[in-house]
Amino acid sequence: ASGSIAAQQIAKTPGDGYTLMMLATPTLLAPHLYKKAGYDTTKDFVSVATVYDLPIVVVVNPAQMPTVTDLQKLITHAKARPGQLNYTSSGVGSFGHLSMELLKQLGQFEMEHVPYKGGVPAITDTLGGQVPMMYADLVAALPHIQTGKLRAIAVGSPQRVGVIPNVPTIAEQGFKGFDAVSWGGLMAPLGTPKDVVDRISTEVKAILADKEVQDKLLNAGAIANYQGPDQMAKRVRGDYAKWGQVIRDKGIVFE
Repeated sequence: ASGSIAAQQIAKTPGDGYTLMMLATPTLLAPHLYKKAGYDTTKDFVSVATVYDLPIVVVVNPAQMPTVTDLQKLITHAKARPGQLNYTSSGVGSFGHLSMELLKQLGQFEMEHVPYKGGVPAITDTLGGQVPMMYADLVAALPHIQTGKLRAIAVGSPQRVGVIPNVPTIAEQGFKGFDAVSWGGLMAPLGTPKDVVDRISTEVKAILADKEVQDKLLNAGAIANYQGPDQMAKRVRGDYAKWGQVIRDKGIVFE
């Protein structure tokens, strides 16, 4: 349930500093998607530290879409085939789904979303050609990009990603300011003392400064990214509002 079951439990836990939650973007946005998520991401927790950014990437099956080598060619391809082109993601309300819906809105083109229950089956059917393209977590797509079985045509982050440096951002391809990055960070129950939060945050900062930790995250498709309690809280509020608006505009609900 996008992590919402765990979040409900953490929201009811005493703030003693011994129980933490790794908040991921799906859990952050779950209250917009589930009628009874049971918590408010912006009010029921204390931000401790962001840990990683997880870039998302638009990939196509090169056998199915041989001429689509960049984002503008994808849009041209889609506009020439109204109602015929499908894309997939790891599920309804997933970050890939929301990001593609925002891109479709900005680019004024249409594609039909074919949701799967998780990134692995979605990637599998994209590789098999059942669905020609996907907006995927880089973690899931990276091995197949590296072997050439999938072609990456754009990343959603504001900057290019080190493990796929030749893949331009969406912002570079005609959508200035486009920023769609899934991420994760530590949250504590409401009431956790500030000195405890600050101590844990300081330790996280030191851990993420370790080159070995950075490399391990990067090899998995994630980027170490430390932000302190105030910055993380601002990010939580900003993403909650931004993607909540996309969810409402598109009428996306997960029962």
